[in-house]
Amino acid sequence: MSETSALTRPTLLSRLSITPRSAGFTLIEIMVVVVILGLLAAIVAPNVIRRIDDAQLAKARQDIRSFETALNLFRMDNFKYPTTEQGLQALVAQPNDPTIRNWKPGGYVSGGLRKDPWGNDYKYVNPGQHGLEYDLFTLGADGQEGGEGVNADIGNWNME
Repeated sequence: MSETSALTRPTLLSRLSITPRSAGFTLIEIMVVVVILGLLAAIVAPNVIRRIDDAQLAKARQDIRSFETALNLFRMDNFKYPTTEQGLQALVAQPNDPTIRNWKPGGYVSGGLRKDPWGNDYKYVNPGQHGLEYDLFTLGADGQEGGEGVNADIGNWNME
């Protein structure tokens, strides 16, 4: 091998050397990426949050329908709905009422009483105040009567 050919061949060291331009990202490049991520988050986050609210409202409606079914079974067995004092607890534990003679062993709701999606108990009133035999409802995310959107009351009288 001649001396010239050894000089013209790239050495291992020269092939591995890093040019100053490829050493990392510039501040401008990093800032552009951060701005793009911020814009994506600003667009996506509200849509995701809205879907969570919709899911909570759907769960509350489904829970109310399930309780309505259990209350109807209770009525078929005992010829009346539980009183306000007995409440939804009458679906999981037999009330101390001598007129309740056909209470189903094991109850009418499996797994115990569920809370609404916001962690509050469902409300039950008999007789109902909205033109039905009973009212079964949740006060919504704010836990107070009235409201709009996720804070609105959801009851068996306004199921959409």
